[in-house]
Amino acid sequence: MRVIAGSARRLQLKAPAGYETRPTSDKVKETLFNILMPYIYSDTVFLDLYSGSGAIGIEALSRGAGRAVFVERGKEALSCIKDNLNTTHFTDRARIMASDVLSALHRLEGNDKFDIVFMDPPYGNGYEKAVLEYLSTSKLLKDDALIVIEASNDTDFDYISSLPFEIVKYKKYKNNCHLFLKYIV
Repeated sequence: MRVIAGSARRLQLKAPAGYETRPTSDKVKETLFNILMPYIYSDTVFLDLYSGSGAIGIEALSRGAGRAVFVERGKEALSCIKDNLNTTHFTDRARIMASDVLSALHRLEGNDKFDIVFMDPPYGNGYEKAVLEYLSTSKLLKDDALIVIEASNDTDFDYISSLPFEIVKYKKYKNNCHLFLKYIV
């Protein structure tokens, strides 16, 4: 696993061992960032939920995002994020929160507003719905914030029509998908 493009291009990243995390393949990551690039600027604040190795947030930093917050609770994954941020020299533009996602979101209230939120929760548990419901009433999103969910292809997103999000794009891959949502103020 490596950084695909930007200032840290080609640097190798560590990933936690085992099956607790699913590192996004280079091909899927490249497709994801081809879609995200028009939204990434030097003042973009990126929130990486269920961070795993931190590869997605690090890719955003490498491609020019100003800051990134990584939320992860697994000890081995947290160690990988720290190592990967050191390898890429992005520690000064990153914050790591060792926490479950909903607790971290609550603690972030009043401190940060995010341009892009990426989440890759464990599949089949409905975590994405709980996070979207929280974000829909929080003050964490900037106007027109973009939210990207990585999920299994069979994830049911029917509930989204009841939340203040508009589906911008749905990208299906062999084993999973990316759902792109725009926050509607």
